[in-house]
Amino acid sequence: MEILADLHIGGTWVPGETGERFPVIDPSDSSVIAEFAVASRADALRAVDVAAAAFPAWRDTSPRDRAEVLRAAFELLREEREWMAELIIRENGKAYADAIGEADYAIEFFRWFSEEASRVGGDFRLAPRGDKRIVVSHEPIGVSLLVTPWNYPAAMATRKLAPALAAGCTTVLKPAMETPLTAAYVVDALQRAGVPDGVVNLVTPVETGPVVDAMLHHPAVRKLSFTGSTEVGRILLREAADQVISTSMELGGNAPFLVLPGADVDAAVEGAMVAKMRNGGSACTAANRFYVHSSLHEEFAAKLSEAMAAVSVGSGLDRSHGLGALVSLAERDKVASLVSTAVEEGATTRTGGKGSDMGAFYDPTVLVGVEHGSTITRHEIFGPVAALISYDDVDTAVEWANATEFGLIAYVYGEQSLALRVARRLESGMVGINRALLSDPAAPFGGVKQSGLGREGSSEGIHEFLETKYLGLDV
Repeated sequence: MEILADLHIGGTWVPGETGERFPVIDPSDSSVIAEFAVASRADALRAVDVAAAAFPAWRDTSPRDRAEVLRAAFELLREEREWMAELIIRENGKAYADAIGEADYAIEFFRWFSEEASRVGGDFRLAPRGDKRIVVSHEPIGVSLLVTPWNYPAAMATRKLAPALAAGCTTVLKPAMETPLTAAYVVDALQRAGVPDGVVNLVTPVETGPVVDAMLHHPAVRKLSFTGSTEVGRILLREAADQVISTSMELGGNAPFLVLPGADVDAAVEGAMVAKMRNGGSACTAANRFYVHSSLHEEFAAKLSEAMAAVSVGSGLDRSHGLGALVSLAERDKVASLVSTAVEEGATTRTGGKGSDMGAFYDPTVLVGVEHGSTITRHEIFGPVAALISYDDVDTAVEWANATEFGLIAYVYGEQSLALRVARRLESGMVGINRALLSDPAAPFGGVKQSGLGREGSSEGIHEFLETKYLGLDV
């Protein structure tokens, strides 16, 4: 299939006002895959204008008809999942298993929200005073700006596009510069599935901050849905405040993984490999801090190191590799710096600890002797590195797990009743109990504290793009 590398505005692929382009790089070998169109401020504002003009007709399209379009997108993408996976591998670098897993996950959002489109409820009741009927409805919020990261270029786009379209909103999608090709492919698939012109638009500014700021100050934009770092999220929240724009924020994480006394070590290691190595560790849900009870620490460290050392590293286009490249050389160097600092602060490398001179690869790494509160425990690693911290008391482990501004996800392995009691004490929007894979379109995804606002997926996801309206009627 053709690789699309232009802006999408009003149903048409366009090169942008300036004609300038930026390179999209394959991180496995630093080759240029494509030259993507640069969106100017004028391009972005035109996309908002087009989305605003398309909004009334899409808002008034019946939920069933919107659902049928999303279902058609699901069917189309399911047939083309291998192409989507290849695009993800080439611009993101991840292993094939992660890429095809993301493709399937991304596609499923269109099926889920095609079903949710017709299930938005309301309320009708008599007021307690008996003087009126209270009617509550939910209506599309309007033009929605969707800003997505590079680590899941397909899934983060569909997790926002699907509920927005199901709700009756029109959209402007701004993907990460590292991974615009997958986003363009998803937009094209929606157009082929029957989304009307102007309902889904795609812009890729190089001066991201000023252009996004301009869109947030356009009076037609009523919703911002952002996935990315907490640092950038804070900036966008300040900008959104000027127009009092509704915001949904899925921000950073620093996930603890607690191995409780008496836990099944083999099961915990198996879970750790999923929680740490899914997407090569480049996930906000990735386990970062492994708090392992002292009675199990050595056994867990040995078995986890053995499992990590067995992972084959190389290009995701070779399906035998279990770990691909990080998205860029800069990301590889950031991970390497965190590991070097951890060693300087007293940690020991049990396996890995090396990057590649050819491509943005970094070996699966296990660090032991890590102290709680050290540099690596305070930062989101976003790479294939597990930092192990030993503890003696469960209350201490819970205290350490909660000692962060983040609260997206946590993992607990142990006897179920104890694990459940610990899970309830963790300050996190999601907790996996003896389970390391939680993401599901049918489940509410989101965090507490500075890990975000709102929820994606589940029935909550569509309500992020709806306004509640109350109508009072005479009895």
